[in-house]
Amino acid sequence: MWLKKWLLEKEKYSDIRLLKDLACDEPDDFKNYLRMEISTFNELLKMVTPMRNCITAEERLTVTLRFLATGRSYECLNFSYGISPQSLGRIIPETCAVIFNVLKNNFFKMEEYLNTLHFGGC
Repeated sequence: MWLKKWLLEKEKYSDIRLLKDLACDEPDDFKNYLRMEISTFNELLKMVTPMRNCITAEERLTVTLRFLATGRSYECLNFSYGISPQSLGRIIPETCAVIFNVLKNNFFKMEEYLNTLHFGGC
């Protein structure tokens, strides 16, 4: 696993949970913690929140697998998935690398294969 267990459970351990409780129950403590009023925090949050939703892991995997299966251009995938070619140019290589890293120990036995070919220097 590439992520520590406690990081996977960050909602349980992080200060974000505490801040949500403070915002509801103890606004003065919230202000003391962040040095700003809840209303100011919420306004700032609106300003820094992306205008669009992030591209989900499911969308990333799906568009990557479709690209690998069909070889369709990023421009063509743009129309099918509503993801810009520029984003696809970043997402597809990243997702391919993740797929490789996740599967390499179980499915890609390259070292064993190279040894059977007697190409030790590869």
